[in-house]
Amino acid sequence: MIKEVIVVEGRDDITAVKKAVDAEMIAVGGFGINERVIDRIREAQRRQGVIVLTDPDYAGQKIRNLISRKVPGIKHAYISRDEGTKDGDIGVENAAPEAIIKALNSAKCEVKEKREEFTLQDLIFFRLTGNNNAKDRRDKLGKILRIGYCNTSQFVIRLNNYGITKEEFIEAIKQMERENSNG
Repeated sequence: MIKEVIVVEGRDDITAVKKAVDAEMIAVGGFGINERVIDRIREAQRRQGVIVLTDPDYAGQKIRNLISRKVPGIKHAYISRDEGTKDGDIGVENAAPEAIIKALNSAKCEVKEKREEFTLQDLIFFRLTGNNNAKDRRDKLGKILRIGYCNTSQFVIRLNNYGITKEEFIEAIKQMERENSNG
């Protein structure tokens, strides 16, 4: 599994990268990148490191430059225009898995063991799934831990991939409970 979180432009890019490697990813939504996404990228950089892999075109470079200005120390992976072009369309989603792997290797990505500190049982125990307010609880906890909102299975994956410790998790649960009782 790739240690760093890979930042791409959209969902099709995530699909292409997943065909090549096992990694946590963040899609910025093209030019729709907002402060909430930047905060997730900052947190990913702090915890695991970030590799930006955007399309080899003007828009991709603008997005890459914006992220670079707002999140220092990130790594960059590049595919060539030839590797990312299919039927006149340019993008990471068109690159072959081999081209993506080559780009990530050139960015000096690190490999780590897949971590399974958290399980579905943890989410059930802490009422983050399987009850009426689980969605709201995951949303609040995702904000506290700065990993964003997602469904149950993705939440377990993010807890593990972002290197969240049990201690951080418990402290965030306590903070959420305090906020809920005060609000």
